[in-house]
Amino acid sequence: MSAPGFRPTHVVPPRGLPAWEAPDPARPTAPLDPLLPVQLVERRGDWGYIRCHNGWGAWIDGRHLIALPEDPPTADGPDGAADPRPLLAQSERSFGDYRAAVEALAAGGLDSEGFESRTRGLRIGIVVDGESMWLYDPQEGRWVYADGRRLTTYATDRAVTDPHDTGRAPTRLVTPEDEG
Repeated sequence: MSAPGFRPTHVVPPRGLPAWEAPDPARPTAPLDPLLPVQLVERRGDWGYIRCHNGWGAWIDGRHLIALPEDPPTADGPDGAADPRPLLAQSERSFGDYRAAVEALAAGGLDSEGFESRTRGLRIGIVVDGESMWLYDPQEGRWVYADGRRLTTYATDRAVTDPHDTGRAPTRLVTPEDEG
């Protein structure tokens, strides 16, 4: 279930990110998965507080997030050029390949080395929230937004040159004076 009002503003980099309960390196928590869409809610220097689609939040090194360029298109916006069905089919095949590897590993038909070899290069990412869906297109290195009829590029894997300049209003900047 998505948190009310969740709109991703960033994506976790392809290698994932460590996360902390507080802006304090002594309080680690579960790391963030690669390419996970997140909402940057607050910034304190290099620290960023993010929220995930399920409402879970954590502090991260905000310099490493990949900013999403814009909000998803609206129904009355320009049509995307691509039909979402081929990318959905590709995602289903990749998910099926991963599931088969997990089952072979669990059944003892693969060791961890074989599992790693069989899953190497598989990349899928899907977030579904009602009629809205974000899909990762590994061949193009981009996230696309789908509304059931069309795909529109939403974000790419390109690096952010200035991580403090996200162009996003929702992030609350906190200065040392605000903390006191």
